[in-house]
Amino acid sequence: MDEAGAGGTQLVTVEVSDGVALIMLQRPPMNALSVAVQSQVAAAAREVDQRRDVAAVVVYGGPKVFAAGADVKEMAEWDHATMVERSTALQAAFTAVTEIGKPTIAAITGYALGGGLELALCCDFRVCADNAKLGLPEIQLGIIPGAGGTQRLPRLIGPARAKEMIFSGRHVKADEALRIGLVDAVVPVDSVRDEAIAWASRYVGGPALALRAAKTAVDRGLEVDLRSGLEFERQQFASLFATHDRTIGMGTFLESGPGQATFEGR
Repeated sequence: MDEAGAGGTQLVTVEVSDGVALIMLQRPPMNALSVAVQSQVAAAAREVDQRRDVAAVVVYGGPKVFAAGADVKEMAEWDHATMVERSTALQAAFTAVTEIGKPTIAAITGYALGGGLELALCCDFRVCADNAKLGLPEIQLGIIPGAGGTQRLPRLIGPARAKEMIFSGRHVKADEALRIGLVDAVVPVDSVRDEAIAWASRYVGGPALALRAAKTAVDRGLEVDLRSGLEFERQQFASLFATHDRTIGMGTFLESGPGQATFEGR
């Protein structure tokens, strides 16, 4: 990754082990999502998407906090013209995470607020610490979420619940987050990283092209009407019959039964 913060500081790192990439935010104490952090998040997302040695991705803020939101001190100095330009780059950085064509898991400890929650919403799944607090408190600053919160949250938990969170700006505790479908698992804080990596590891050795197609079909389908979504699914489904993994998968199934294939990612 070639985007660095002030003085060349690496604010977002990528580590790959056994097919799982760990994208880690490293801007203590609260991982405030400055322009530099946003840029590095986008670069990390593009890197792991392209790497053939990566089957799944975990986004992690460290043992104490995921990300407590935007860098308000930085943002307070911007006028309307500046924000028109910056908001486009902000959304593009987070969209890069949604466009990782591999399963992604947010590992949430402590606070995931504002842009922090919006970043977690860009992942396919969310593993949450039992001490976590999640929310979109932008309304308390006289603004609204601007990195996808008003769009991704209602798609996940429904419009009424999303509006209540956005209108109030309140923090949601882990147990409520699980109940309303905002997160997919709640575990002890010391287990969050390992649990997320274990979840990601399920996809290592899987058919990479089929996983990418499945993710794309679901995500694109949510953006269009049912008829259009079904046509997109049909195209993705048919395209996989040109892959070597499909030949391996079906051949192995006929010879040895399900779950025995060794895929090659091509």
